[in-house]
Amino acid sequence: MLAPETSAYREAMARLGAAVNIVTTGTLDNPVGFTASAVCSVTDTPPTLLVCLNRNSRARSAFYEGGAMCVNVLTSSQQDLSNHFASPNTMAERFAAGHWQTLATGAPVLHEAAATFDCQISQIVEVGTHSVLFGVVQGILCHAGAEGLVYFNRRYHSLPYQQG
Repeated sequence: MLAPETSAYREAMARLGAAVNIVTTGTLDNPVGFTASAVCSVTDTPPTLLVCLNRNSRARSAFYEGGAMCVNVLTSSQQDLSNHFASPNTMAERFAAGHWQTLATGAPVLHEAAATFDCQISQIVEVGTHSVLFGVVQGILCHAGAEGLVYFNRRYHSLPYQQG
């Protein structure tokens, strides 16, 4: 059986909706961050998630150096911030937007995020064109009532908050 063409794979993956996140490392004095939709829960014992980062990303080396990683889940009103962190802007320009603080690891935390997972990187696995970063959660912040932002079919979509 032949592997599917890259273009067919990418087209099908565009149909896999995903939350939009800004993933950070470093410190408030020297922050590094990028926009990611390839974020996934791995296990809840210990609470661990994974983030996929393109090997060609200029942010990649900072994640190897620091050991800290923060996943900031964006709200429906933060589409511009997502684009800002996905652009060729410098790190200083990226972090000029939003309000930033820290939790346990010292990685930048977006104060306005719907949820924040402050992690210590436990393992990095190289797969094809990407580095898969595994982060053990050290701290969590949630903002009740925040509407979600997802990326589906190459466009942003808002998800309304509904009380469970």
